[in-house]
Amino acid sequence: MNRQHLKNQLSTLALSMFRKDFFGIYHGSLSAKTESNRFVINTKEAVFDAIDENSLIELYFKKDYRWNQASIDSSIHFSIYSQISDAKFVSFTMPPFTTAYSLEHNIITPKDYFGFKELGSIEIVDPKQFENWYDRAQSEIAYYFQTNKTNIMVIRGYGVYAFNRDMHEMAKKLAILEKSCRLLMLDGSQRDFNFD
Repeated sequence: MNRQHLKNQLSTLALSMFRKDFFGIYHGSLSAKTESNRFVINTKEAVFDAIDENSLIELYFKKDYRWNQASIDSSIHFSIYSQISDAKFVSFTMPPFTTAYSLEHNIITPKDYFGFKELGSIEIVDPKQFENWYDRAQSEIAYYFQTNKTNIMVIRGYGVYAFNRDMHEMAKKLAILEKSCRLLMLDGSQRDFNFD
């Protein structure tokens, strides 16, 4: 596997997702599995519109000093890679319309064609207490993916975890999900102001 090419692909995807407001300046994570026991992930200091060689770090499944520089989401990515063989790329994003929609709903049922065809209905997972979410997230996220046979997890008020064998397919599904949630919110606000 050409690691430099992979890093360039991650950088391009990060910039695109940053422009769509899926990532904050220091908020989010993006990774790619490089071998059976290692993966590349952004560092905790990464700025997503300018991912470069210094913004990505390769981690072994066995924790060492490099884990201290990596994203706070590294343990969650590790858990997904180590338990789900189909996971070659993993992302944690906070798309604004999807996250906002998750605050008031329990399920996302797209009304647009592409959302309906590509995604179907998606359950919104309630993390319950935010106080200990990061302590539970590593095991709960991988467990959810395995038991629900899905590769997208929308977490109420937190964001979206996704994985895929293909980076572009993962990005496409996240973009369709965000567009569907935007349309659902616009449809809901239209009904709120309909005085007929």
